[in-house]
Amino acid sequence: MQKFIVRLSEENQNLIDSSEIECFVLDSELPKELNKNLANQLKTQGKIILSIGNKALELCQDLALDGVIVDMSQTPHAKAFIDDLRKQLGKDAIIGAITRNRRHEAMIISEAEPDFLIFQAWKDGQPQVAELVKWYNELFLIQSAVLLREDDVSFSDFECDIVIISDKEYNFFVAKKQRLD
Repeated sequence: MQKFIVRLSEENQNLIDSSEIECFVLDSELPKELNKNLANQLKTQGKIILSIGNKALELCQDLALDGVIVDMSQTPHAKAFIDDLRKQLGKDAIIGAITRNRRHEAMIISEAEPDFLIFQAWKDGQPQVAELVKWYNELFLIQSAVLLREDDVSFSDFECDIVIISDKEYNFFVAKKQRLD
């Protein structure tokens, strides 16, 4: 069973209190006060907190979060970039790296040793991404994740370790699962 990382867009005490979710992502583009409140609530619950977005590093440092998710698609020197992040955040920081869903790029980024590699999933390209994730998992030990970029992408089609999903999609999934049981 895949683990979930839930990307928060608003305060949602039910999600924060859930024992099913261990890790959350705060978007650096959201208001700083909202992120600060969310981080404080999540820390009291002992949750892992990552940041994403253009100011992910800054948000992680300002709020003493556990790590970042960074878009590596525009970074020509993955190893130097990841090494620099580890220096700035500390050796125990969690680093997730987003790829453009290209095999060569996935290999290069994996050589830089992020904690997990993130493939992006859209509904139209779902079969191709599922095949790419399967190929990746056969060759690499670094955990794989899928970031759902649209609604209606079936994460169960991916043989990945982690699914990054929005808070709204997670609520929908839980409600749908409960109706099916």
